[in-house]
This record gives sequence, structure tokens and C-alpha cells, in this order.
Amino acid sequence: MIRVLLVDDQPLIRGGFRVLLDLEDDIEVVAEAADGSEAVAMAKQCLPDIALIDIQMPGVDGIEATRRIAADPALAGVHVVILTNYGLDEYVFHALRAGAAGFLVKDILPEDFLHSVRVAARGEALLAPSITRRLINRYVATPLHTDTSTRLKELTTREREAVTLVARGLSNDEIADHMVISPLTAKTHINRAMTKLHARDRAQLVILAYESGLITVHRS
Repeated sequence: MIRVLLVDDQPLIRGGFRVLLDLEDDIEVVAEAADGSEAVAMAKQCLPDIALIDIQMPGVDGIEATRRIAADPALAGVHVVILTNYGLDEYVFHALRAGAAGFLVKDILPEDFLHSVRVAARGEALLAPSITRRLINRYVATPLHTDTSTRLKELTTREREAVTLVARGLSNDEIADHMVISPLTAKTHINRAMTKLHARDRAQLVILAYESGLITVHRS
């Protein structure tokens, strides 16, 4: 059962998402919150698998709520997915840097929304390669981040290759095919790289790959 925390300051939006989620046999809405501060408290109380958090709320917004959840070791199993009215804005990237596993646009189709919740629950990043490139191109600075580039040196050649493929949007199975290894071995390489780079999830791994210079953006 996938346990979900819904966070939005608009009751009608929360209610709509709840109705949709409650119809699924494998998904359960365990709590709701109307602002970021309440979201953090409910996350600690209920330990959901997924926290669907609106990015813009009065008081503590979605970015700060994400940062607080990501910084709490007791909430390491909570995957934050940001809800936004826009497909691309600076708030989204700040939320990803704060520790969000990905983001969803509120006008997403119901079937795509349900699929995305299940993807996030598996610990996979909700970042389409095309969206990732646009985010990186607009918001990641060109200079290397010293701390990240230093940690990058700790990766083995195969781990670096796996991280590069993750940053290009490949799934574990696709990475395994590309590297001619088993999916389990591919997952092991990725998990070890995440540990060495202190990446909370695949979304942060993608950002670190670009920020460190492992993947570069060709600007037009």
C-alpha cells in the first residue's frame, strides 16, 4: 500500500486529488495539510511514502517544507513530489535542489497522475529528460561545485557511467542494457553513487551530475 500525504492550501484541490487516489486499491491517503509547517508535522506523524506538496502556499511554502523533510533523517523514506500550476519555473528547480523527487503539473491527466505516484513510490525521479535539460539549462550555474566535484572522484568508472546514464533519463533496465550488466547490478552502481554523492534520490543525482560537470549542457 502506497501511503500519501496531500498538501495544498486549497481544500477543493486536496479533495479532488483525494477522491482520485482513494479509488485505487494500492494507494491510501493517510493525511492532509494546508501549509508547509503542517506538512512537516504530518510527515513526522504519519511517515507517508509520498508527500504531494503544493509549491506556493502562505506561510511555509512547498520549497521550505521540502527542505525540512529532506533534512530530517527520520523522514528519509518520504518522497516529496511538488505540485505546480506551471511546467517550468524557478520555484520547481529550487524545490528539486531542496530535495524533491520530482514535480507534477496540476492539470495532469488522472491516469498519468496515478502512474506518477506509483513511480515516485518506487524511488524513481519524476523528471522527463526534456524537462530536466530545460531546468538545468536555465538554472544550473556553469562553474563546478567544489564539494560535489570532489565527491565525484570517489566514484568508480562504472558508477560514473551509471550516473551519466541516469542524468540522460534512462531507466535501470535501459542502463543495464547499455552497460551490458544485469538490472540488479545497475541498481547497485546507482545506489552506491547516491551514497557517495550524498544524493537523496535520483532527482538529486541528475542535478549533481550537471552541477559537477559530469554532464554538460550545450547552450544555443
